[in-house]
Amino acid sequence: MITLLSYIFIKDRTSYNDENVRRKYGMLTGIAGIILNLLLFAAKFSAGLLTSAISVTADAFNNLSDAGSSIITLLGFKLSGQKPDNEHPFGHGRIEYISGLFVSVIILIVAFELIKTSISKIIHPEEIAVSTITFVFLSLSILIKLYMFAYNMLYSKKIQSTAMKATAIDSISDTIATSVVLISYIIYAVFNIKVDAYAGIAVGLFIAYAGIKTLKETISPLLGQTPDPEFVKEIENIVRSNECVIGIHDMIVHDYGPTRIFVSLHAEVPCDKDILYLHECIDNIENEIKNSLNCEVSIHMDPVDTNDENLFEAKVLVNEILKEIDERLTLHDFRMVHGESHSNLIFDVVIPHKFKMNEKELFAEIEQRVRSKHKGYCCVINFDNDYSGITG
Repeated sequence: MITLLSYIFIKDRTSYNDENVRRKYGMLTGIAGIILNLLLFAAKFSAGLLTSAISVTADAFNNLSDAGSSIITLLGFKLSGQKPDNEHPFGHGRIEYISGLFVSVIILIVAFELIKTSISKIIHPEEIAVSTITFVFLSLSILIKLYMFAYNMLYSKKIQSTAMKATAIDSISDTIATSVVLISYIIYAVFNIKVDAYAGIAVGLFIAYAGIKTLKETISPLLGQTPDPEFVKEIENIVRSNECVIGIHDMIVHDYGPTRIFVSLHAEVPCDKDILYLHECIDNIENEIKNSLNCEVSIHMDPVDTNDENLFEAKVLVNEILKEIDERLTLHDFRMVHGESHSNLIFDVVIPHKFKMNEKELFAEIEQRVRSKHKGYCCVINFDNDYSGITG
């Protein structure tokens, strides 16, 4: 259905990184979700009233909350597509994450209410009427929810949407929940054993699990999560493939929402090359990354002396010491200042996440090991955090 509708409403259907195409796919799947969930709510609620089955009624209100979630997702895609303005120069892309957060909260509220109602039905049980139409509605609901999971997961990957992925996870949780309701209904119809209220609790727990999972996934990008390793690797490959670049460090990826990614990094270049030539190289790299990965890039040039043999030997020595301490430790911006009594080795060290030493302890360890191998060296170290996740 979504594919068919995309032929009608979306002209350039395969440009998934395009902001307008993303928004149209998001709105299209959101509208489809609203319509399907409202139909499921009407069918299940009617069946629940006819049979007095609390698990069926609970599942119906779960679908109603899903319709509300789809409305929020739809609004999220609509609002996130607004152009940057004076108050929000980086755009409004994070609204999509916020809409996913609201969806998660709604899911958790529904789960709590379903569990509370089901516990009440255990304490005060009611007779359940067996109806063929209920079997039909529940079975159709499972098939529809599987379809909704499939198209939401498919397009969440194509357009890289956290909100749509949350909807997909919710759909598969609904499938499991409805299956539990159907099984409990069959058990009652065949064996006359009332497990309806217990099934309602199980449905509530499934929904709560889905809500907590999606809550974590939507909060993470808002807090500033580690960028996708594949994305970081692609940037590295593009930068390192240019003959002017010797090394890369201090990469930071700022996520202001899908299609609103800003990247800054330092590229090491030979200090003896023409500055205008190097500047042109960096401009070419920035343009290639922007066109290939659909993000804004700012690259700072760090000049490196590639002809000083003493500098090279000292850098190799310090690198070996760092690897002895921890394989994940890396250095950059290595310089040497010679004096009459000693030479200062000036460099930055990137500390990986969950490292066992603090900065003071690590400095003392590096200094002690360097001095033990070369008494004429003193270390001047600046410590950096790993923002790209490369060393972590």
